Amino acid sequence: LPGYDIPPGVNQPAKLRLVLTVLLGTAALGRILEKTGLCSQITFGRYVRQGRKLGLDPKLFIQDLQFTEVPVRVYQPKATSDGPRRGILFFHGGGWVFGSLDTYEKVCRYLSRESDSVVVSVQYRLAPEHKYPAAYEDCLNATLHFLQHLERYGVDPARVIVCGDSAGGNLAAAVSQTLAGRSDLPRLRAQILIYPGLQALDFNLPSYQQNRGVPLLFRERAAFFALLYLNGDALHMQEVLEGSHIPPDLRLKYRKWVSPDNIPEEFKVRGVKPLRPTDFIAEVYETVKRFCEPNLCPLLAEDSVVHQLPESFILTCEYDVLRDDGLLYKKRLEDNGVRVTWYHLEDGFHGIISLYDYCGFSFPSGKRGLDSVVKFLKSL
Repeated sequence: LPGYDIPPGVNQPAKLRLVLTVLLGTAALGRILEKTGLCSQITFGRYVRQGRKLGLDPKLFIQDLQFTEVPVRVYQPKATSDGPRRGILFFHGGGWVFGSLDTYEKVCRYLSRESDSVVVSVQYRLAPEHKYPAAYEDCLNATLHFLQHLERYGVDPARVIVCGDSAGGNLAAAVSQTLAGRSDLPRLRAQILIYPGLQALDFNLPSYQQNRGVPLLFRERAAFFALLYLNGDALHMQEVLEGSHIPPDLRLKYRKWVSPDNIPEEFKVRGVKPLRPTDFIAEVYETVKRFCEPNLCPLLAEDSVVHQLPESFILTCEYDVLRDDGLLYKKRLEDNGVRVTWYHLEDGFHGIISLYDYCGFSFPSGKRGLDSVVKFLKSL
């Protein structure tokens, strides 16, 4: 598999290599289908990732509904409860391009059963058909609807949590920031961010350099997904990867929040080198300047917003290009007095939570990560 890397610290490298082979084979077949005009590569990728339908769950009531015209799937434990339960809004990952209610069915069932919580999985609109801020608006509107009808689902207004992985972690962070300080709604109890993508200013942070070819998210794909979400296309991807899309004054302004200097030294010992700054290209910036909006890149929110955020849980993986986004946000939250529980999977890679039990594949570190989320939920 030339050009791709399975680091020696990754748990079960042979199994990951098999997953990578399937991933690359699927991408290649998708390109062939697109060239022959049968279907687009993205459509084929969505079909492959859809996941199989599961049967009834003996421990859960599951129903598909709409919250303000946003499709959702609600999971409610069947067991009797002494009082109102926690409520979890779950936003799935998939680069804002892939993912569905079915794709994350096992994860949401697990969270609901193991934490004895009501889980609402949100099917937000996907890019490139629906560009930013469509996904963010759907997640926000579903959250607002839920907060206004908690009694209907037996949920405690003091224990509502937003949760998401990858792009879903981005959406959870953005929704949490939007609701910070609102006095007309129940205050969110916590946010759970699982290897979230939180900025698109610097694709050369240490984790991007170290893990650029590590599955399941490669460095180029991270920029590709961000651009597809923003603009519906991936034009100027190379310039964005090189950093030519941000003006020097803005880069200086945000350096206090987005900088390798804010990454602990122990995360820089593996293949990191300082890079020369690239020349700024104004016409590229004009096409991507909304990357500086906190609803798209929550790491750029002002301190006045960040200090109002609820208790937070952040999960990061060592072998993940998005690792440093999580580390930088952890520092921002702590610097603003927000309580943070951090769980780091030293043998983890991007996407491992959804692979804890997936089509015959299972990774123990994914199960550990998911159980760390459950443990945090039970503490609330």
